[in-house]
Amino acid sequence: MKHLALLTLFSFSVLISVAQKGKSKNGKESVSITETSNSKPFVLGTIEEIQSKELSEKRTLNIYLPEGYNPNDSIKYPVIYLLDGSADEDFIHIVGLVQFFSFEWINQLPKSIVVGVANVDRKRDFTFASDVKPTIPTPNSGHSDKFISFIEKELQPFIENKYHTNTDKTIIGQSLGGLLATEVLLKKPTLFNKYIIISPSLWWDNGSLLEFNSTILSESSTQQTDIYIAVGKEGITPTKIPRVMEVDANLLADKLKKSKSKSVNVFFDYLPLENHATIMHQAVMNSFQFLYPTLQH
Repeated sequence: MKHLALLTLFSFSVLISVAQKGKSKNGKESVSITETSNSKPFVLGTIEEIQSKELSEKRTLNIYLPEGYNPNDSIKYPVIYLLDGSADEDFIHIVGLVQFFSFEWINQLPKSIVVGVANVDRKRDFTFASDVKPTIPTPNSGHSDKFISFIEKELQPFIENKYHTNTDKTIIGQSLGGLLATEVLLKKPTLFNKYIIISPSLWWDNGSLLEFNSTILSESSTQQTDIYIAVGKEGITPTKIPRVMEVDANLLADKLKKSKSKSVNVFFDYLPLENHATIMHQAVMNSFQFLYPTLQH
């Protein structure tokens, strides 16, 4: 019995010897067995960095490449540009939707590259200059012109030069990101041919974007442009003059539906069970069904 106890103690000491001791974040000792582990990182995508002259700073891009992507192939893919694309924002769950809807047994969405643009200062980048001060302070705001130049002159050329892309370009923006996507649509509509605009903060500058006379409303607009607009039950917005987000989103959709161009399609989606915090995932999922109906089995 004594020998059995000694053997058991020896075996236990050997087991402990292959473990590593370390300090956890709370300062306590932790033990992790590494020598016998077969674990390896789960890789979702790649991280690129681009030095922007337009913004005078380095920007981080999170890139998802679809299954089967091969840099040596000639196959070209659509690109989905995601605002608020940091890893701790919307990149991971939106990539999940893109992957799911492009599964062969779903076939709702073509296999696509996703470019998540990580934020530095979203209030600075997503809002245009305004003399109207909202009730919530927005320091450094009003420089969307530089961010749009970054998209046009640096971001898109960088992606198109490095990856196999086709001419199908989508932008996804929610809240202030939806404001930015709306501004691009109205002022530089040819930068993208698909717009997913969710809960746009059109209250900015007392709704002046709703009065902008865009070329996309005229007969001269010939590019096929598909626009999905969604809003939830979101209520009053942070302005001195109260605006209702549901009303503004409806006004935007109505404005675009009056376009004289036969190349503009507008889909409006009211999601009363969602609020400003929860709408993003459901709306993007719905948008794929609106924008790609012909891919369904």
